[in-house]
Amino acid sequence: MRRARNTTLDLLFRYLSDKPMAKLPTILSLAQQLDRGQIYAGQIKGLRELLSDPQGVWYRFTERLLEEVDPKCLRSLVECLVFNATLDGRATAREIEKKYDCNVPWAILMDPTSACNLSCTGCWAAQYGHKNSLSLDTLDSVIRQGKELGIHFYIYSGGEPLVRKDDLIHLSEKHDDCYFMAFTNGTLVDDEFCKELARVGNFALAFSIEGDEKATDMRRGPGTYRRVVEAMERMRAHNLLFGYSTCYHRYNTDSVGSDEFVDDMIERGCRFVWNFTYIPVGKEAVTDLMATPEQRAYMYHRVREIRRTKPIFALDFWNDGEYTAGCIAGGRCYLHINASGDVEPCAFIHYSNVNIHDVTLLEALKSPLFMAYRRRQPFNQNHLRPCPLLDNPDALVAMVRETGAKSTEMLAPEDVEVLCGKTRPAAKKWAPTADELWARSRGVRVEKAVG
Repeated sequence: MRRARNTTLDLLFRYLSDKPMAKLPTILSLAQQLDRGQIYAGQIKGLRELLSDPQGVWYRFTERLLEEVDPKCLRSLVECLVFNATLDGRATAREIEKKYDCNVPWAILMDPTSACNLSCTGCWAAQYGHKNSLSLDTLDSVIRQGKELGIHFYIYSGGEPLVRKDDLIHLSEKHDDCYFMAFTNGTLVDDEFCKELARVGNFALAFSIEGDEKATDMRRGPGTYRRVVEAMERMRAHNLLFGYSTCYHRYNTDSVGSDEFVDDMIERGCRFVWNFTYIPVGKEAVTDLMATPEQRAYMYHRVREIRRTKPIFALDFWNDGEYTAGCIAGGRCYLHINASGDVEPCAFIHYSNVNIHDVTLLEALKSPLFMAYRRRQPFNQNHLRPCPLLDNPDALVAMVRETGAKSTEMLAPEDVEVLCGKTRPAAKKWAPTADELWARSRGVRVEKAVG
């Protein structure tokens, strides 16, 4: 089956090598004919509509993608993410979920190392130093086990994952039926690494950046912004697929959301953006960086405007809860394995019952904290308040207490009540704004309380 699919994809991308946009309608018509059960009729129709207007934002996005990104990278993206991870993988995952009554995620986030060459304000990894790493055998084992569960998308964070870039390239080459992405500060990206990324084809980067030069260097240190954009220039010169990741907080939201910044990132070759909001996790976390309700609401509207008007694929980890029916953590869509091997529901939830060195991946998904997530999701019927830490802290306290999960903080274990004490005021302030946004998004008339 895979051999036949690969032959088809080779023919498809050879066909698209010349005047691809003119040929897309033919490909969509073929897809429509092959979809005999009309399972994907809605998606095909939607793509046809999006790509029918040469002046449209998604037409321009697709045109630039096909013209500027190495065909091998695009082919791997389609094979690994569309076919293996989504079509085949989710079918396998649903069967396992039904058999074992547990969540099976679409993606796994892993920290190859806690080591990082920067020390960013408010980042817990900056405190850990070179204390922990997942061995190459452990990383390989997680991927092998994940594929048996239908998981074909693996994301690296840290620490700085490119400290282990040789190992990560090895894993991409060995598991060429999977897609890989790394959140990186970009300072270790050189031409040799870009050549390796082009060779394997199934590994993309998301560059961490905090807005303009002033905003980025404020958190990440003088000169960091310049090094990030230089890494982007190298990636673009090698026709590679990449995007950026940004953490918006009290002091950079205007910069992150500005037309000037987003347009500059697009011009530098970014194809996607992950937007996160700041969470005060870790020893002596800076609570003053947390975004205000007004800033979070601004990003809610701004990301949707970017999708309508700019040729870039934009995601908002919290404010997109209305599209994902709430929290995606706890194995529902993804999970996190830290550099010590602790299997956590989320990169921001540093509590666990199990370590991947002691249990299988399936056993981790059936562990008490993960099962508590499964029972309680969604944590709020307002999916703009999805998070059990940021928006519903009492839910996190209850799950940690009832399951006996332990803090996985490497330097100073943090009682869950202490952690949630930092976010509870923000959750209370966000609730009225989120409720109003949620009601409006559903066409419900919002009445202001009087008296």
